[in-house]
Amino acid sequence: MISSAPADAGLTAALVQLASRWTFVLIAAAVILLAFLVNRFAPAKRKRIGRVVTIFVLHILAYGLAEMARATGAPLWAERLHILSELLEAFTIVNIGALAVFDLALPAVGVDLVSITSDLLVGLAYIATTIGVLHGAGMNLSSVIATSAIVSGVLALSLQTTLGNVIGGVALQLDGSIHLGDWIALENGKQGKVHEIRWRHTLLQTRDWDVIVVPNASLLSSNITILGKRDGHKVPHRMWVYFNVDFRYPPARVIDVVTEAVRGSPIERVADDPPPNVVCMDFARDNRDSFAYYAVRYWLTDLAADDPTSSAVRHRIHTALRRAGIPLAMPLRGVQVTLEELAVEKAKRDEHERRVATARAVELFESLTDEERSFVVDRLTYAPFARGETMTRQGAVAHWLYVLAAGTAEIRVSGDDGTTKTVATIHGPTFFGEMGLMTGEPRFASVFAVSDAECYRLDKPGFEQILQKRPEIAKQISQLLARRRVELVAFREGLDAAGRKAREATEQEAILKRIEAFFGLT
Repeated sequence: MISSAPADAGLTAALVQLASRWTFVLIAAAVILLAFLVNRFAPAKRKRIGRVVTIFVLHILAYGLAEMARATGAPLWAERLHILSELLEAFTIVNIGALAVFDLALPAVGVDLVSITSDLLVGLAYIATTIGVLHGAGMNLSSVIATSAIVSGVLALSLQTTLGNVIGGVALQLDGSIHLGDWIALENGKQGKVHEIRWRHTLLQTRDWDVIVVPNASLLSSNITILGKRDGHKVPHRMWVYFNVDFRYPPARVIDVVTEAVRGSPIERVADDPPPNVVCMDFARDNRDSFAYYAVRYWLTDLAADDPTSSAVRHRIHTALRRAGIPLAMPLRGVQVTLEELAVEKAKRDEHERRVATARAVELFESLTDEERSFVVDRLTYAPFARGETMTRQGAVAHWLYVLAAGTAEIRVSGDDGTTKTVATIHGPTFFGEMGLMTGEPRFASVFAVSDAECYRLDKPGFEQILQKRPEIAKQISQLLARRRVELVAFREGLDAAGRKAREATEQEAILKRIEAFFGLT
C-alpha cells in the first residue's frame, strides 16, 4: 500500500511552487480585481466571474494533481495533468480578457455586443490557445485535427438543424442585418423588439409582454421587415390613422381642419419632421358607402407605443372635427325610432341648459339681462380642444373669444428673447381671448389646453347687436378687460399695487375707446 505522506508532501510542494510562479500571482490578482469591478459596475455579469473562478480553481487542482503524480512515480499522468493545467490556465486568461473587454470596457463606451458575438470570439480564442498549448507540449497536431474533422462530420450529419441555426446566428452577426433593439416584423405579421441573438435562436420581445423565439435559420430563409430603419440609421416609422367624413363636407376643408389640429401642437411620440399629413384615400366603394375615406399619416418615434400614440392622434382628430362642426360619418338609416328622437331632443335641451348655466357663471356676461344672455347663448359655437392643443396663439388676429365651460388651460406669454412663461392657470367656467372680440387686437398671450377642454366660441356678430342696443355695457366690460389685461402686464413688468391701479385706469379708458371704435358706437 502506498503511503499518503509522499502525496501530501508532493501536494504541499506543488502549491508552494505554484504560488511562487508570477503568472499565478497575476491571474489571481486579475480575478480579484475583475470580481470587484463587476460587482461595482456590472452586477448582472456576476455569473461570468463564477465561470472564471471555476476554471482557475480547476487549473490549480490539475497542477496539484500533476505534482502529486510526479511525486508518487507516475510521470505519464504527471505530464498529462500538466498539459491540462496549462490549458485551464490559458482558458482562465481568455475568460479574464473577455470579461474585461466585453462586459466592462465596451459597455463603458456605449458598445454592447450580443452574446453570440462574444461567445464566438471566446470560442476562437479557446481553439487558438488549445493549439498553442498542445503544440508546445510536442503533440502531433495533424492527427488531432484529422480526428476532430471525423468527429465534426459525424456531428454535422446528426445535428443538421441545430447547426443550421448556429450558422444562421453567426451569419446574422457577420452581415449586421439586425441588431439589438431593432423592431422587426415577421412574415406572419407579428412584431417584436430584438432582445437577444443566441447561437440557436433570436428572442423578440412583443408589445404584449411576450417573447417570440425565432430560429436563426428561419430569419435567414424568410423575408423580415426592420421597422423604423433606413440606410443603417434609426428613423421614425410611418403610421396610419383612418377616419370617415360625410360627402357634404369638401375634402379640402376636412384636410385643412385635421392638418391644423395634428400639426398645431406637439403630440407625444409623433415626429415633427417629417410632419403629419392628411390625405383623402377614397370615395364611396361599390356605390354603397355614403362617406369619404381619410387618413392621417404620422411618423412614430417610439415603436413600443404604437396604439397609445394612434389613440392620441384619433382624439386630436375627433376634437378638431367637432370644433369645426364636421361630424364623423354614420351609416344611413331609412327609419328613425321614436325613442331615438326623444333622446336627441333631450340632449339638445341639456346642452342649452348647460350653455345658459355657463354664461351665468362667466364674469363677462354679468352686466347682461336674461334676454341678452339668452341671445348670446344661442350664438355660441361648440369648440372643444384636446389636451395638449394650443387654443389661441400669441400675435394671432381672431375676432372672437372662447368661453371655457370645463377643463384647465394655461396662459403663456412669449418674450422677445424667445422664452415662454406661464403667467396664469384658468379653470372653467371662465373666458379668454376677449380682446380679439371686443377690440380686434392681436392675441396678447397663448392659451394651452392642459386637459381636455369644453369650449364655446362667440364671434363678433353674436355680440355686436347687444352693444348696438345698449352701448353703456361697453364701459362695464372695459373695466373688466382692463383689470385682466393689467394682471398679465403686471406679471411681465413686475408692477406693484399702486402701479397696477394707475395702469388699470389708463387701460380702461383706452380699451373703452377701442371697443367703441371697433363696434362703431361713436
